[in-house]
Amino acid sequence: MKKPRLRALVLAAGHGSRLQPLTAFIPKPLLPVRGTAAVAHTIDQLVALGCEGIAINLFHRGEQIRKGLGESRDGVSLTYSIEKEFRGTLGALAPLRDILGRGEMILIVNGDSLCRWPLRSLLRRHRRSRADATLLVSRRIDPEPFGGGVEVADHKSVVGLRPARTLDSENPRRVFMGAHVLSPALLDKVPAEGAADFVADLYEPLLAAGGSIAARETSRKWHDLGTPERYRRAVLDWGSRRSWQSMDATVAAGSNVRGSVIEAGAAVQNESRVSASVVLANARIGTGSRVVESIIGPGVDLPPHTTVQRRMVTPVRADAPTSDNASVVGGLVYEPI
Repeated sequence: MKKPRLRALVLAAGHGSRLQPLTAFIPKPLLPVRGTAAVAHTIDQLVALGCEGIAINLFHRGEQIRKGLGESRDGVSLTYSIEKEFRGTLGALAPLRDILGRGEMILIVNGDSLCRWPLRSLLRRHRRSRADATLLVSRRIDPEPFGGGVEVADHKSVVGLRPARTLDSENPRRVFMGAHVLSPALLDKVPAEGAADFVADLYEPLLAAGGSIAARETSRKWHDLGTPERYRRAVLDWGSRRSWQSMDATVAAGSNVRGSVIEAGAAVQNESRVSASVVLANARIGTGSRVVESIIGPGVDLPPHTTVQRRMVTPVRADAPTSDNASVVGGLVYEPI
């Protein structure tokens, strides 16, 4: 079978509001996952898939993200669409219509998800189904925390996208994982101006008009990085929960690091214990400290003999919003996670 021309769009325009105050220091797409920016893990998979063009839409701190990712990845050029006003998931396609339309299939992937995507099988499912679009859905994740999921009939077709409208259905509900394939003809349905949403402004009208949306079910591990706890779990799970330490990090011989990730420039000093935690770039864990199931933000200087349990710790900064449940001690913000 002839290999199709493939174009991709990575959606990376979100504010990362639920990850505040961490995203005041690092934009969500650049949050590190074992030494590599979260969104770059997805971009690398698109490159390996053979995408001939990869676009990335940006809004919040767009130029910083562009600088962090560069203009190409392993020889494949990256096209950036920096939005002056937030355009939403579907509206993001409008400025990229000409670029994306050159492909025989258009692959859309959320930049704030982490997965070893089964992209080849997703594309095969789309080609064989001849559907207008094909969604990657999870059969292992509970749909309730994700709004009830989408309704899938016979393990192959999406027949409902709003839980309230299909409460009496016996079809299973699946979690949409943020990866989907579009036929280029659907670009004609993208509004030229303003914000628009895939579900409300494309997929629901498409089903109502008799169009078809296929489903590709998978049991692959998938993480939505939308909250501190989900980010922590994703980073640890990416390597089967084994500890990982950057070559540019320092862990003292007298310390104990278990099931944790220590990013570049970070230091764990003597007699400290770190377990099930993420220590970000240039942070320092003071002597005799104990860090459990936590995130230590970039540049944090944790005082000696400090205990941190299920907290995200960042420096105090005027432009870094905190919650009502946060505590501030010694120039550091301790957010519950």
